[in-house]
Amino acid sequence: MAEWTKLSAKGKTEDLEQIAAVMSMLDNGLMIEDFSDVTTDGVYGDLIDESILNADREHGAVSLFVPAEKSVAEYATFLRERFSALGMEVTLSTEGMREEDWAESWKQYYKPIPLGRVTVVPAWQEYTPAEGEAIIRMDPGMAFGTGTHETTRLVMRFLQDVLPAGARVLDLGCGSGILSLCASKLGASFCAAYDIDPVAVRVARENVEADGAENIVCGVSDLLSSVDRSGGLYDFVVANIVADVIIRLLPDVGDYMTASGRMIVSGIISPRADEVRAAIAANGFSVVEERQENDWLAILIEKAG
Repeated sequence: MAEWTKLSAKGKTEDLEQIAAVMSMLDNGLMIEDFSDVTTDGVYGDLIDESILNADREHGAVSLFVPAEKSVAEYATFLRERFSALGMEVTLSTEGMREEDWAESWKQYYKPIPLGRVTVVPAWQEYTPAEGEAIIRMDPGMAFGTGTHETTRLVMRFLQDVLPAGARVLDLGCGSGILSLCASKLGASFCAAYDIDPVAVRVARENVEADGAENIVCGVSDLLSSVDRSGGLYDFVVANIVADVIIRLLPDVGDYMTASGRMIVSGIISPRADEVRAAIAANGFSVVEERQENDWLAILIEKAG
């Protein structure tokens, strides 16, 4: 088995810059294949490789290399969810590992992850919690969310400090369901977990059922389009997505929150932070606290005034 897996995203040439921006959230060592400017004029002449000359000029690809100790499935799902949320048509492919191995090869490296009072434990591993320690058994399969990524860790630590007991929680872009499970362990009375990806929702349901949590429901929703609020508004919202989608979400999410409701927005790469802050202010929210790990930010906000 290869030590590295090449994960490529193919899309329209005009979208390559945005594709690269999304993929840079996972790794800055990107390889970009863009043949739109290939020409036989001038200096190139007959020296240019014929395969390049005949390459598709309307499409290109951006690739990164995933080490063996990381989950290619999680990387791919992270990208798939974010491209889908941005309305982009992107095809993912791999070299160096069979697709059926995606969700298995990295498991030997996945160990319990202590995050304050909550520890994320691989579903297949024996683990005895210490007194007062809550555990989340997680098998992400083909969904994003193991607790290894900075964005997930930031939200989980934030929740331990700011989630009110008995809160009704809305989890947008739930992935594996890890944040809803965390909120449930921390005393939430009810959690509604939504994702645009049906595969992620299936995985989240499986993790919730395996945990035995009876206060979490999972459903498919494109942002807020199918969110159920018949049982009441939400006291707390978590959205671990991406800056562009958070900006799209902010004009409407307040209608789903109680007057004193709070929200954690995460998945924000630091160069995009000012854009998110501007959208927060423009849509009637104020920043309570920001936390950062490496180049990633999570921001706690509340309704202003």
